[in-house]
Amino acid sequence: MKLFIKKPIAQLMAASAATEKTLKRTLGVGSLIALGIGAIIGAGIFVRTAAAAGEHAGPAVTISFLIAASGCALAGLCYAEFASMIPIAGSAYTYSYATMGEFIAWIIGWDLVLEYALGAATVSIGWSQYFNEFLHTFFDIHIPYQWAHSFFETSNTTTGMYAAELGTRGIVNLPAILILFLLTLLLIKGTAESAVVNNIIVVIKVAIVLMIIGLGWHYINPALHTPYMIPADAGTVKVSTGVINYGDTFNHGWLGVLRGASVVFFAFIGFDAVSTAAQEAKNPQKDMPKGILISLVICTALYILFSHVLTGLVSYKEFLIQGKEASVTYAIKAAMGPGYHWLANLVTVSILAGFSSVILVMLMGQTRVFYTMSTDGLIPKIFSKLHPKFQTPYKSQWLFFGFVSLFAGFIPDRIVGDMVSIGTLFAFVLVCFGIMILRNTDPHLVRPFKTPIYYIVCPLGALICLGMIASEGWENWARLIVWLLIGFIIYFGYSIKRSHVRHGKVEGATDPINPKFVE
Repeated sequence: MKLFIKKPIAQLMAASAATEKTLKRTLGVGSLIALGIGAIIGAGIFVRTAAAAGEHAGPAVTISFLIAASGCALAGLCYAEFASMIPIAGSAYTYSYATMGEFIAWIIGWDLVLEYALGAATVSIGWSQYFNEFLHTFFDIHIPYQWAHSFFETSNTTTGMYAAELGTRGIVNLPAILILFLLTLLLIKGTAESAVVNNIIVVIKVAIVLMIIGLGWHYINPALHTPYMIPADAGTVKVSTGVINYGDTFNHGWLGVLRGASVVFFAFIGFDAVSTAAQEAKNPQKDMPKGILISLVICTALYILFSHVLTGLVSYKEFLIQGKEASVTYAIKAAMGPGYHWLANLVTVSILAGFSSVILVMLMGQTRVFYTMSTDGLIPKIFSKLHPKFQTPYKSQWLFFGFVSLFAGFIPDRIVGDMVSIGTLFAFVLVCFGIMILRNTDPHLVRPFKTPIYYIVCPLGALICLGMIASEGWENWARLIVWLLIGFIIYFGYSIKRSHVRHGKVEGATDPINPKFVE
């Protein structure tokens, strides 16, 4: 049993050349950059910034963003080399198949469900919460508690937009399912149409982020940035889930900054989704590296400036006491005064737009990974069935709508959200190792983009990501292990018997090395 059989690069390129069965190439470099920004700027900048600052890093959350960004940037350089060299849909799954073999490819393909599908579920739950806030703010109406929460949640407040009798149990999160349904329809319609909508959303939310940075800069209180890191004697803060003790090891100083990096890492999840669209890029060899790296640089700069302004408006402790998920809105109203309440209201609109684009990119990324796995025979053909008119994997899109809706509608976000970061970091580690392996096994391959000083960049990127994984806690490790065990059962029970590579087949093209053909 050859667990580590590799898919030849020639076979990958032959499959890509089968244009009559492939995805449409409609995305230019501008759309790819917007796709990356659309995936990155979402929940992270508005929610995770305040959480990391309030619990672990304080004003030094800017350094946390730099640490998280450095890990992403190093992995991004590796992604860029792969995407330019192997312009195939499938992202890290495809790259792993070519460098580390089928078994590792299966692991990473299965693992990416944690990033994309469960990531879409987590963000859609957040979208539901802010949609209710939007209705409450602009129309003074709200969705009843039981129709905006899962069965496992109960009401604990009798005031505000979630007012309900104490102990009221949720039934289903309908707004979360609604946004998933609407974006699924859009994705089935076509990638180009989805990209247009995404571009509009990106312009809106980036404009609002820039307004917050520009207008809020004049209201920064320098005293709130001193000390820059949380001191060990900062005391405690009582929160809804217990007590935050800043004397704890990972709640102050440099270790607090490092823990903050693992928290804000969620804010960067999505830049690798650009690589899943490689087979739909017009000029993937040149445009994919630009799309990945430029979007990452732009978002990192925005994150650092935004977090600097946010922590300068109010004390980091207030994010835990008053702000919570709506910390940005609270900070604007508290520090900038009534004259800027319009900006606070725009934040709600921006968050809705941001969450929508993140969900859009994650749903697209998930179906593209499974599209490629299906053409390889590792999962059923239904996942690679294209719409006769729109040339999109419409059946796969509907299946994932159902799967993601189960989590979004019936499971609390605290359960599904914790699994997202660890799955993404694991993918990053394998991509970094993949470049090192391929540089040694196939040094003469044409590489339109080369990872600079790969012998330093690759191991350093893997090390930083492994460090953030180590800080995730044993609960997330346990969930990852259980998820992988389920994947092993599917692989050994189904995939290994139907693998095209094992049987010398290539979907939709003739391979000059392995000239067998699959209709």
